[in-house]
Amino acid sequence: MEQSGVHNGAFGVDKFGLKDLKAVHWNLGTAALYEHALQNYEAELTQEGALCAETGEFTGRSPKDKFTVRDALTDTTMSWSTNQSITPEQFATLHADFIKHAEGMTLYAQDLYGGADPKFQIRTRVYTELAWHSLFIRTMLRRPETAALADFVPELTIIDLPSFRADPARHGVRSQTVVAIDFTRKIVLIGGTHYAGEMKKSVFTTLNFYLPEQGVMPMHCSANVGPKGDAAVFFGLSGTGKTTLSADPGRTLLGDDEHGWGPDGVFNFEGGCYAKTIRLSREAEPAIYDASLRFGAILENVAVDPATRAVDFDDGSKTENTRSAYPLDAIPNASPTGRAGQPKNIVMLAADAFGVLPPIAKLTPSQAMYHFLSGYTAKVAGTERGLGSEPQPEFSACFGAPFLPRDPTVYGKMLRELIAEHNVDCWLVNTGWTGGKFGVGHRMPIKVTRALLTAALDGSLRDAKFRTDPYFGFAVPTSLPGVPADILDPVTTWKDKAEFAKTAQGLVGMFQKNFAKFEKLVDADVLAAAPEFKQAAE
Repeated sequence: MEQSGVHNGAFGVDKFGLKDLKAVHWNLGTAALYEHALQNYEAELTQEGALCAETGEFTGRSPKDKFTVRDALTDTTMSWSTNQSITPEQFATLHADFIKHAEGMTLYAQDLYGGADPKFQIRTRVYTELAWHSLFIRTMLRRPETAALADFVPELTIIDLPSFRADPARHGVRSQTVVAIDFTRKIVLIGGTHYAGEMKKSVFTTLNFYLPEQGVMPMHCSANVGPKGDAAVFFGLSGTGKTTLSADPGRTLLGDDEHGWGPDGVFNFEGGCYAKTIRLSREAEPAIYDASLRFGAILENVAVDPATRAVDFDDGSKTENTRSAYPLDAIPNASPTGRAGQPKNIVMLAADAFGVLPPIAKLTPSQAMYHFLSGYTAKVAGTERGLGSEPQPEFSACFGAPFLPRDPTVYGKMLRELIAEHNVDCWLVNTGWTGGKFGVGHRMPIKVTRALLTAALDGSLRDAKFRTDPYFGFAVPTSLPGVPADILDPVTTWKDKAEFAKTAQGLVGMFQKNFAKFEKLVDADVLAAAPEFKQAAE
């Protein structure tokens, strides 16, 4: 078996059961992985220097094909109402079939860390069939110093084989695509999909399982820190602006997607960013735009001119979920350590396509837990197959339901306790529509959002005058220098006030219907923080 690269010779592929491989390339760097990906015809080089790959049928995650082993460790600790199970025997068969399928292959191996805090990070080894997948995960996780690779022993092992096809009858899964996790053995098996994001989210899911018992709250969020050491956390589902708003030139970026909040403060799980690029422009997001075009960036499903190799971020013909993965140091003001102190502010982002939520609102701790468990945004036509012309609400508990092994209230209670312990200010920010719902109104101006966020994070917004929203009960500022007063009160931006009231009451009902599953699991003050239909109707 041919081997290249630096690794721990005493802990090689045989420890995972891999055998009869053609070759293993260990911990290759960016340039070498570019060469392999291009020689293997896995991707193409763009005019500006990025590597661009297509993911085929799957242009996003496949949550219905994700399974976890149900055994003594997970039987009572996992939330089985929201997670799918397979037996230890089915996983063992799947594992053996992965090992057999890999025979004769050339694999790429990366030894990495999940987590910037050494006390809580998980040592992760990732075997991939594709060179560009190896570059992706090397970009997205944290990279050890070269000297540390010689004695690296993994805790978590991932094997990613897109050409593997699962057998539902044999393996107890749904289709030929599979993401299977065994938390006891700390093994993840990914097959039947070329979408690279499954790897990084498997690490996130693993940390979501283990960290709460260590007193660390895992979070699907971006984070940055101000010049005075004032950290801020940004929760939000895809398309709400997590990556964009955390890349603030006046603040240091910790990361754009996954963090932990522990005894010493906030720390990034990753070493890179994974940004949506549809309609990305240098004018609106210069740092992300430049990072996505540079050497070392990996583009997924982005249109490339076949003659000039120029990138077209406006072309969504392959998918609206076009992506760019790039190392954190591609952002000029990114933190090299990925760590900061206790946060001073929490921001929950919602792209409200119904045009009801104000551009910013201040939340009490109970309201923060309510909206954290709700995890609201709204989808619009063009973002997913099958969506009609009307906005569709999306509620994802803790702004990351697909990655939560435990019950959402476990994470919600941790958040509430941390907010109280560190006296954190909480804000709800609408990056969606104003002046009407999607199709009538227009997207919230990003200049307004940035101005309001700046005021919230520097503390000046605390001194503003607030009104109580009649539908949601949270505090909304009535004025702020540089921000049009009418945009702060959504009803004033609507031409048809009666239609606004009808739409607002409808959204309140959506929140109430979604939260019904939590009503028996939360305290009375969290229930009291819910939007109130009767109050709205007065």
